[in-house]
Amino acid sequence: MTDAGEVNRRPLRRRALWCLVALGAAGAGLAAVRAVHVGGPLDVWVAVGLLLALLCLVLLHAATAQVSADARGLRVRTLLRRRNMPWPDIADLRMYIQRGRNQDVYRVSVLMRDGRTRRLPLPLSGSSDDRAGFEAKLDALRTLHRRHGAPETSHLPVISSRTAGRGPAVASVLCALLLAGAGLAAWSVPNAASEEQAWMSAVPCTAGTPAAERGECLSTRSAVIERTEAGRGRQSSRLYFADGRPLERLGVSQEGARGFDPGDNVELTFWRGRVREVAAEHHVWREHFTGAGDVAVIAAGCALAAGYPGALVLLRRRGRRLPDDEVLPSALPFAGALAGTAVWLLPLCYLHPLDPLGTPATLAWTASGALATVGMFAWAWHATRVRTPGDAAETGDGGSLEKADRFLAARFLEHTDYNPNGFGTHVVLGDGPPAVTPHPGPGRFAARRIPVERLTVTNVRRARGSDGDTLHRSWHVAELDDAGEPVRLAAAPADLTRIIRELDAGRPRP
Repeated sequence: MTDAGEVNRRPLRRRALWCLVALGAAGAGLAAVRAVHVGGPLDVWVAVGLLLALLCLVLLHAATAQVSADARGLRVRTLLRRRNMPWPDIADLRMYIQRGRNQDVYRVSVLMRDGRTRRLPLPLSGSSDDRAGFEAKLDALRTLHRRHGAPETSHLPVISSRTAGRGPAVASVLCALLLAGAGLAAWSVPNAASEEQAWMSAVPCTAGTPAAERGECLSTRSAVIERTEAGRGRQSSRLYFADGRPLERLGVSQEGARGFDPGDNVELTFWRGRVREVAAEHHVWREHFTGAGDVAVIAAGCALAAGYPGALVLLRRRGRRLPDDEVLPSALPFAGALAGTAVWLLPLCYLHPLDPLGTPATLAWTASGALATVGMFAWAWHATRVRTPGDAAETGDGGSLEKADRFLAARFLEHTDYNPNGFGTHVVLGDGPPAVTPHPGPGRFAARRIPVERLTVTNVRRARGSDGDTLHRSWHVAELDDAGEPVRLAAAPADLTRIIRELDAGRPRP
């Protein structure tokens, strides 16, 4: 353990940071001088200057950050503020894992006695190369805290996206945005239906049609295609007309552009001031109308998509009484329920966007689908319940020892002589001593016997963030004493109960 009397942390590569700050400030200054001398509207150089100024502030904040700790407490200094946190006011120091695009970022989170949390700007780790140094600095801070304060936990709490201590802010915002999109799309369904119906019922204009009503009828003009431009992928496709009459160009689909040739005589159909159809002898292009069914499907899809972040918020709310570093159940059962709901809801919205309950058939469709959805969500609620080790013991198999080999998915989290380099993925019980195997059977090939005579179970708990991200969320962890060395064994609750019972039965009695 690190014997730390004082800790003082400044950013790594401070000289490089200050050089970047100077370059950013110089670029922002040159852009400002150009803006003053030109005296015109904003141009690209002014935008570049604003971007460099913002980057300069971010780099300046990183270069001036400092964290120090001694017998009195933690002191944090940043560009905008300074904060002192005495050790008696700090409940715990935790490891906070922030998800990155390629690698995770490890930071230090401070839990105050009043329940508030603070994330320190330093130390931090953004790669595996400096992970050991980060853990050493965190250990030094925790040593000072144990010496001069009163930590709430003896182990290192690890807070990640899987644990109960992570706030639901991102999931809540995403859920709200998707629900807002669903509401906006649902509000647009009647307008889409009205426009689609108006297009289907439009008739050609006549000589006596008033000028004010010509937008609602179909008018035609002749044109000659000069050239076509079929874009690739998501690029735009266009038709260009000879002499720019009646218009210079028209955006069409890729298939529409490929269907016409230069020199084709076409007839353009106008409706509500826009070209809605281009017809030649061999090909016809019509503008796609987003119908009411399409918009209704978008609304239902956004509402269903909002269900998953909503399930994440619900699970965090449900596990609010758990320790911050305990792993929450997975939200995948709710994702399955949402997918099952989409199977019957999306076709209903597409086929009957305006009146899903208008006929006996659609009423029965909706009622049966709603019942199925209620059943699936009830199953998801039951599957994501928080199971304590006591609940797992109650669901055991009554202590009967099986004769045939049975392979149970389980992992020893430490490297031991019977689990070298963490090779074991299963524990085999039954016809022979308990053993660790790297495969689910059959046969005990490459199995290593578990020395049950020297193992003692000290505690059974739910998975924590410090147990790693590779464990299943629903697994429990047994803390064992292996002749004085701590060892952790992780498995599903019922399987862990069977393994512990088998280990206890194989231990010699005094």
